[in-house]
Order: sequence, then C-alpha cells, then structure tokens
Amino acid sequence: MAFSLDYFKNQIQKLEDKFFGDFQKRVEPAQRLMSYYRCALMEVETKFKVLNEELSFLHERNPIDNIRTRVKDFESIRKKLRQRRFPLTLDSIEQNLHDVAGIRVICPFVDDIYVLADCFLRQDDITLLEKKDYIARPKENGYRSLHLIIEIPIFLHNEKRNMKVEVQLRTIAMDFWANLEHRLRYKKDISAEAAKKLLGRVHTNKM
Repeated sequence: MAFSLDYFKNQIQKLEDKFFGDFQKRVEPAQRLMSYYRCALMEVETKFKVLNEELSFLHERNPIDNIRTRVKDFESIRKKLRQRRFPLTLDSIEQNLHDVAGIRVICPFVDDIYVLADCFLRQDDITLLEKKDYIARPKENGYRSLHLIIEIPIFLHNEKRNMKVEVQLRTIAMDFWANLEHRLRYKKDISAEAAKKLLGRVHTNKM
C-alpha cells in the first residue's frame, strides 16, 4: 500500500502536536510551582525591607546592606532529588526540598543579624521549621551564617498556599569569606592546604 507525501506530513504533524501537548501538560504545573516560590520570596523580601526601613529610622543606620534572592533551576532540583533518592515529582519538591526558594540578607554587624531574625520570626504569619546557627557554631571549614527554614503563606486569586523559604543572614565579612571559599574550592592551580591557610588568614583578619 503506497502512502502519499501529504499522509506522512499529516502523521508527523500529529506526532508533533501530541509531543508538545504532553510537554506543555508537564511543564506548566512546574512553572506554576516556581512562580509560587517567587511569590514567597517577594513576601519575605518585603518583610526585611520594611524592617530595614523601620530600624534605620530608629537607630539612624541601616541594619541591612543588601538582599539577594534566587529560585533553584530545574536541573539543580533534579540533582538534589536524585542524590537524596526522593521521587522526581512536584509534590516531592514541596515536601522534601526546603531551599528551592532562598533569600540572603547581608548585614554590617553580627548584632544586626540576631535583631532582624528575632523581629522577623515574631511576625505571626511566619512559621519557623528549622534553625541552624553557624555563627555560634561555625562549620569545620570556618563557614558562618544564620540559616532559617520558614514557611510563609502566599495569597493567590483563589487560594492561600504555604511555601517554604530558606533565609540566610550573614555579615558582609562572612559573605566575602563564603564567596572566597567557594571560588577556592573550584580553583585548579591552588592546593587544598594552601586554600585552607588562605581562608584561615581571612577568618582571623590577618590579611
């Protein structure tokens, strides 16, 4: 039985339509979830900006130097789920990953970190899920920062959703050290021992 060229074109078109239809069904819910995480970051960032405004008026200086936010990309999320042997589903992302949405608050001084964290956590729509104080108890490599995993509601047009956000608070010096440590870790022309000594000098302010 002979088939015309138009027949093959129609079959290819049907396959393409099916592929993109299935692709859209899979992608749209994932994109929607990422937009929810971005909304949660907007809520958290606004809270810190309000605190910065109020505290700067009360104390005549800003307790926040800058704020950075990010949402993990799908590849990073996939790798983390696989490493932890969690299912590769949207429900699994929400249930098992607490750092898909992250905000980093950089402060001039250590006291600013604890004042801001206390004010932030006392707000009645913030639920603290986990706290790790790497300032009081630094990591072995010298890393210092205050980490908070919180849950915050976002109000959509037809529902309220509770979203998880990782909050990191650190000083300008701590942020510099963390960035330097990250760069040295992947630098090829410096030994691990030399990198460790350099970081130790930064940590003890001997540079």
